[in-house]
Amino acid sequence: MDPTRQWIDQALLVVGIAAYVTSAFALFGYFLLRNPLLRNVGLPLAIVGCLSQFAELGARWWMTGVWPLTNLYGSLSLFSACAVTIFLIFAYRYDLAFAGGPVLALAAIALGYATTWNEGYMPAVPALQSYWIKIHVPIVITAYASFMVAFCVSLIYLVKAAAESRYARGTVRAAAAAAGAAQPTVAMLAYAASPALGTTRTDTPALTSAAAAGDATALWLTGLPSLARLDVMQYRIIAVGLPLLSLGIITGAMWAKEAWGAYWQWDPKETAALFSWIVYAAYMHLHTRPEWRGSRGALLGAFGFASIVFCYLGVNIFISGLHSYKM
Repeated sequence: MDPTRQWIDQALLVVGIAAYVTSAFALFGYFLLRNPLLRNVGLPLAIVGCLSQFAELGARWWMTGVWPLTNLYGSLSLFSACAVTIFLIFAYRYDLAFAGGPVLALAAIALGYATTWNEGYMPAVPALQSYWIKIHVPIVITAYASFMVAFCVSLIYLVKAAAESRYARGTVRAAAAAAGAAQPTVAMLAYAASPALGTTRTDTPALTSAAAAGDATALWLTGLPSLARLDVMQYRIIAVGLPLLSLGIITGAMWAKEAWGAYWQWDPKETAALFSWIVYAAYMHLHTRPEWRGSRGALLGAFGFASIVFCYLGVNIFISGLHSYKM
């Protein structure tokens, strides 16, 4: 590729990384300070970074004639772009800007790491020269991106739920001390540790009470969306990712039949993807039960994303198989 085209490619990449990093700082600032100006700066920068990434992938395809998703660089680049896109849709539709800091930070890390796998503009190996790569890979990567955004929401949920539990225990101990008891009763401690305080039913009465009393940390935490809303947001984002992962597994099986003669061979990648699908399918099923909403669901969602990271990077990089980037 001539130097001018290569310069365009690199310039778009630099703009994307710079926009993500700056947006991450702005949105982390919004998360901490609740200053609307930081949100109004961070979200447009996220849009700029996302558009730059999609433009870079499109330009690379147009200038080289090589589909850009044949290596880990292109895959991770699309992953970060899709994650930011999904975040932006939810941010503008459901006011999800508070989760932008971790989402943009992970997107910037993914894109920065992708540059270490940039193999230039080489054509794909014969096994990847199939129309299925233009169907299967974008679907799967978009599913992974959805789970990343849901993971960021689950982390915020777990932080607020843990704080509610801690403040509740403190309230019980203070009440026991005021009553002249040396230690809170077993019944009091059982109430304070009850999972109901971390579910969408009772939300955060202890935090609300502490905030009303002037506790600065509690006041900041009550400024976050309610636990109920965080739980629903995580559910809705996973509800986007799971059908995509299902479709990705199906299209991958069809591609495998065409390329290797069998729909399923229990390759490490296939097995890991199936495990992740089971985790998220279990999440969607268990979320119909009140006792599995809230902290349990957030922990299961976080575990699901850990399985996705292993499926996406652990298997592809460190385990030899049909999908290994080491081959």
